[in-house]
Amino acid sequence: MTAILGKDSKLEMVMRRYLWEHGFRYRLNHLRLPGKPDIVMLKYRTCIFLNGCFWHGHGVTMPPV
Repeated sequence: MTAILGKDSKLEMVMRRYLWEHGFRYRLNHLRLPGKPDIVMLKYRTCIFLNGCFWHGHGVTMPPV
């Protein structure tokens, strides 16, 4: 679990770069909101949660039971 980074993952950096280039301004890891969203756009009242492949088990082969 120590290898899991909570901030500045590759997926998050790509999304932040895209939003910034398209003129969207945001806050990172807003602590006062429930769930601590990764990206918060206050102007649009929008929260973005980015979950990587680890949390969804993509590409992970489970041993047979």
